[in-house]
Amino acid sequence: MKTRILFVDDEPYVLQGLCRMLRGLRDEWKMVFAGSGQEALDQMAEKPFDVLVTDVRMPGMDGMALLNRVRRQYPKTVRIALSGQSDQETLIKAVGPTHQFLSKPCDAETVQSTIRRACALREHLADENLQKTISGLTSLPSPSAFCSKMLSELQDPDTSVSRLGELISRDVAMTTKVLQVVNSSYFGLRQRVSTPAAAAVLLGVDTMRSLVLSVGVFSQKPRTGTSRPLVERLANHSYRVSALARRIAEAERADKQLKEQIFVAALVHDVGKLVLLDSFPDEYAVLWEWADRQEKPLWMLEKEAFGAAHADVGAYLLGLWGFTDIIVEAVAFHHCPSQCPGQAFDPLSVVHAADALEAEQSSPDAGSADLDVEYLTGIGLADRIDTWRELIPDSLSEEQPNVCENPVR
Repeated sequence: MKTRILFVDDEPYVLQGLCRMLRGLRDEWKMVFAGSGQEALDQMAEKPFDVLVTDVRMPGMDGMALLNRVRRQYPKTVRIALSGQSDQETLIKAVGPTHQFLSKPCDAETVQSTIRRACALREHLADENLQKTISGLTSLPSPSAFCSKMLSELQDPDTSVSRLGELISRDVAMTTKVLQVVNSSYFGLRQRVSTPAAAAVLLGVDTMRSLVLSVGVFSQKPRTGTSRPLVERLANHSYRVSALARRIAEAERADKQLKEQIFVAALVHDVGKLVLLDSFPDEYAVLWEWADRQEKPLWMLEKEAFGAAHADVGAYLLGLWGFTDIIVEAVAFHHCPSQCPGQAFDPLSVVHAADALEAEQSSPDAGSADLDVEYLTGIGLADRIDTWRELIPDSLSEEQPNVCENPVR
């Protein structure tokens, strides 16, 4: 079945250019072109589209209004903003309803790769309700302590981008959102930004302040009494895994780019848990409690309850938000690395090992069975396991928020 894509722009020559530029994809894509927001909604009412690519500034209903309407009425649709404006106000308005950003002029390769990457993981997440839930997300929950620290820092007139970057790198939700924004082609960067610290430098204090205070790119949800502690627990586990992963990368003398990729992949490896916790707080809290009480891993219980595990959910979200394949793969396969075609020392192998070894240290009875020694043997890394295990006490002694024990896997 062809992917249905709706392009919207009030300038006829822009639509004509897109039509010519993408003509070679007609066998793969069903492309429709609309000259206004209302015309786009009329087209979607007849038959929804898989992807919406819309200009931001249009008379009448502008792109932001259209994106917000589509987010509410057709949450499964991938929403891409296309704009020739690079001002901060346009960026801030686009953050909430937009999955990815493209800047004018935009070449065929960029349009093609952006759309394909955003749709690539749909076959791995067959449940349409989950697809709609993930596509409709605008923010993810952060621990209340982190929110308080970030708000305090942003309200300090003497704050610095280095301090903001340091704070962001300790939070899964904020790291995910900031990297989504800064790595869009909207910024026209030649090289992708790999770390929250670098993203903070590029965005600057004023834009960061607007993102957090005006748009609310993070939240303290879910607010139910049972789920709040789980957000804290997940944050602590994610930070501990990222700290250990960074130590492993350093011990193996990984280059700078690979170290950055490993750290970010480790920090966001459980972002799918945040999605499920935010979307189904009561049901997910029950699953977490069941996993605590029995030997069955949480990810298996998730598959039974939702039809997908947190790794699938997290990979779908990151793909939708434009993260690179190497990060998406590390998240998607961190519990089953042998199922991924790539077999090397990379973010996936390190995240898998760090996640399993950290769980082993926190809960010896639950974690050790999760380490895939056969996989590590196959890629020539099994003899490094004991060395990596020795790194755990050092990496966990780094400063971190309210450490909780016994992460659920």
